[in-house]
Amino acid sequence: MSEEAAAAPVASPVASPAKAKKAVKPKSDKPKKPKAPRTHPPVADMCLNAIKTLKERGGSSLQAIKKFVAAQYKADVEKLAPFIKKYLKSAVAKGQLVQTKGKGASGSFKLPTAAKKEKVEKPKKPAGEKKAKTAAAKPKKAAAAKNQLLKNQKLQAQKSRTSSQISKKTSSC
Repeated sequence: MSEEAAAAPVASPVASPAKAKKAVKPKSDKPKKPKAPRTHPPVADMCLNAIKTLKERGGSSLQAIKKFVAAQYKADVEKLAPFIKKYLKSAVAKGQLVQTKGKGASGSFKLPTAAKKEKVEKPKKPAGEKKAKTAAAKPKKAAAAKNQLLKNQKLQAQKSRTSSQISKKTSSC
């Protein structure tokens, strides 16, 4: 009978899978090193700054952006390359950048024209200040017109003198 009892527990592991699972223990008992803080801003900020600063008419290429980031931020561009490409693709999809040439992350990228105009616009001044400036400008314009008129009269007088002198010389010969 003891043999039958010993044979019965052998068949039972299939029935009870809870005992078959092992306890999960941590991968390593070593203390984790704290991550070193980044020495550069996020990739999105670096790329936007590069495109703004380069101000290329046809847009800035991926290579030019990488070169700028390496020079300006002293970052390892080889490590950041996939992140730069990912940002450029997503920014084009969102409309934050316009791709002037190429497909994907290749080609040239520039800021959309609407974004440039919004940032460059100056705040409007109240209408009262404008009127005061135009009133002050009118006397200057009048004085300038008066000076121009005097210059024209002097020129005409010189022309008439030289023409009368020429006619006298020709008549005496």
